[in-house]
Amino acid sequence: MLENIRLSFQGIWSHKMRSFLTMLGIIIGIASIIAIVSTIQGTNEQLMQNVVGSGTNAVDINLTQGSADNTLDFSWNSVPYGIPVLTESIREELLNVPDVEDATFYVSRTYADGIYYLSQSLQGADVYGIDSHYFDVNGYVVRTGREFVDSDYKDFHKVAIIDQDAASTLFQEESALGKTIEISGEPFVIIGVAQPKSEFEPVINSIEEYYTYMGDDSSTGKVYIPYQSWPIIYQYDEPQNVSVRAADVKAMTTVGKPCAEILNSYLRTSSSDIKYRAKNTLENVEKQQQINQSTNQQLIWIASISLLVGGIGVMNIMLVSVTERTSEIGLKKAIGARKRVILTQFLTEAAVLTSMGGIIGVIVGIAMAQAISKMAQVPVGISIPAIIGSVIFSTVIGVIFGFVPSIKASNLNPIDALRHE
Repeated sequence: MLENIRLSFQGIWSHKMRSFLTMLGIIIGIASIIAIVSTIQGTNEQLMQNVVGSGTNAVDINLTQGSADNTLDFSWNSVPYGIPVLTESIREELLNVPDVEDATFYVSRTYADGIYYLSQSLQGADVYGIDSHYFDVNGYVVRTGREFVDSDYKDFHKVAIIDQDAASTLFQEESALGKTIEISGEPFVIIGVAQPKSEFEPVINSIEEYYTYMGDDSSTGKVYIPYQSWPIIYQYDEPQNVSVRAADVKAMTTVGKPCAEILNSYLRTSSSDIKYRAKNTLENVEKQQQINQSTNQQLIWIASISLLVGGIGVMNIMLVSVTERTSEIGLKKAIGARKRVILTQFLTEAAVLTSMGGIIGVIVGIAMAQAISKMAQVPVGISIPAIIGSVIFSTVIGVIFGFVPSIKASNLNPIDALRHE
């Protein structure tokens, strides 16, 4: 076998230009496939990273009316009849859903007005009434000051935690701790400044991706108060929204629906279009990935035509090689070489030729992928299985298309071969 490989390299080297031109179809095909797969895989990884960048695995379950996108806003809507306040027993039911690690209940106002520190206004901020699980579920931590404690909830303390955006807007370079802000005319003392545990900014390439990953996140900051203090500034018994933390990224597609069903089982509203619905961002990402994969497969089929052309080229050059080496084949058969030996030699030569083309194609494909990444500003993910599969596939191409010339060589009559000029 090693002797056959040595002879194959010797034959390829003695006809360098012809061998290179023969491999060119294989090189182009493999390079195209590697570049396409790497670009698509990089894009898919970026899509996933945009969702899980902070590592929270949080799934929002909102109370909606009509479509899933129409979240009920109680800035102007009254509280519907038949929507119960969520209790600890309901939370325990949610925790019993497979792959749910934690759950939080909260109420909110988006683009809230009436938030002031002295004469400085915080226009367009979001206000949340939260429980003790909210920060942990949503991946926030209070690094300056403290979190809410039991007494803040039980005694309706008018205290608040703000995020860094709100702190910068209201206090610039000053410390926010201990300062008193007004929310709808009520004084709240700031006890902490919260920020995400892991800072991450998704890569946005289109307006659709902006709304997918960022939502309508144009608020000037976030203000958190204890849920029990919510009626001091807003309405009593407002329906809550829910966030649950999934055990892992894949579970984000499965935990939302059963949790929403549990919440909906407690609804007693006369309006059938008011329901809890899970916001499944990951599902949108997977749909986009499926579209990318479909496009990927079509492009790969197109690139595979180059491999077919390359295989035909291999068969052609091997047939020429058999013709040129007829006397050599006749001499080998005359001194006792069996058909199997001749067959193996030419099959090995075809396999080596295409394997070399495959390896060169992989190198060129990786270089093409990196070049595409820099020019088009798209991420690239080099696929090891695609590399290994491409080299194996190119070798198989060599064996398949080298089979006919190898059969022809092994079937040559030694006397006729020796007489061949």
